[in-house]
Amino acid sequence: MFRDRTKEIQIGSVKIGAGNPVAIQSMTNTKTEDVKATVEQILALEHAGCEIIRCAVPTMEAAKALAAIKEKIHIPLVADIHFDYKLAIAAVEYGADKIRINPGNIGSTERIKAVVDCCREKDIPIRVGVNSGSLEKNLIEKYGGVTAEGIVESAWDKLCMITDMGYENLVVSIKSSDVLMSIKAHELLASKTDFPLHVGITESGTVYSGSVKSAIGLGNILYQGIGDTIRVSLTGDPVEEIYAAKMILKTLGLRQGGITVVSCPTCGRTQIDLISLAEQVEEMVKGFNLNIKVAVMGCAVNGPGEAREADIGIAGGVGEGLLIKKGEIVKKVPESELLETLRQELLHWEE
Repeated sequence: MFRDRTKEIQIGSVKIGAGNPVAIQSMTNTKTEDVKATVEQILALEHAGCEIIRCAVPTMEAAKALAAIKEKIHIPLVADIHFDYKLAIAAVEYGADKIRINPGNIGSTERIKAVVDCCREKDIPIRVGVNSGSLEKNLIEKYGGVTAEGIVESAWDKLCMITDMGYENLVVSIKSSDVLMSIKAHELLASKTDFPLHVGITESGTVYSGSVKSAIGLGNILYQGIGDTIRVSLTGDPVEEIYAAKMILKTLGLRQGGITVVSCPTCGRTQIDLISLAEQVEEMVKGFNLNIKVAVMGCAVNGPGEAREADIGIAGGVGEGLLIKKGEIVKKVPESELLETLRQELLHWEE
């Protein structure tokens, strides 16, 4: 697999590449200069399962704020830099564990070298990021538009620029909002380099549409063994990105732990508010780290059979419901007590 033969890179306390677990990333949407708000959001992301966090650094005040932020969080901090090479250098000086730049918008070779030299001195990784929306005009003309081949060539040129300076502590990221283009671009790049890849579908959309697009795109990419860190980019609360990323990794067998909820579709036999119940169960189990499967069924007739492959489940009837373990009915409870009954079972669960 590609993932097994990428280079190992250390980002703060997290190792990526070389077969290490795929790490989940997100990005704050607070003003980085607002240390209190940024720290609060990062701590919430940590609680949800974020393992690497990125903050925008558009000003020198934001760069300076990194030091105070880093003191109060527990995961590696990445500085996102555009255009101003001085901000990249300042971010490293104020404690960033990694910086993200697009060398194409940093400026002259001398400025890029100044950033590289600073990272070399501190042994800080650089994430070389290329976005389809900022593809160079000459590559658009060469390939007749924005293409996977053009995105890969752009990234490759920038990688070579930095490796020619004698620095190889690098992570690569190529992103597009076009799912199929992203898949093809990652396939092409993975065959060309052994640097770890950060993968994502950029500007993917709202929590609903973005999660679907990311599941399809990242699922295809990760299933091929490509990708060492991921971000599910959503227009919404960044915590939702973590839940979506964890579900993608669990579905692919790349992540263990946490409860998996399965629920049946509604039908004419459903006698309870199954949609609401399933949503409540899914929200409730986020606080558990049990590696089990929970079934939520709407039919007391077929529920036990349908829940047979789950470790535990509930099935609704007329004003009442069943608690089921391994397909066997344990007890019958009033419908109003189904959720709490399940919660108590999970609180006292022994794996």
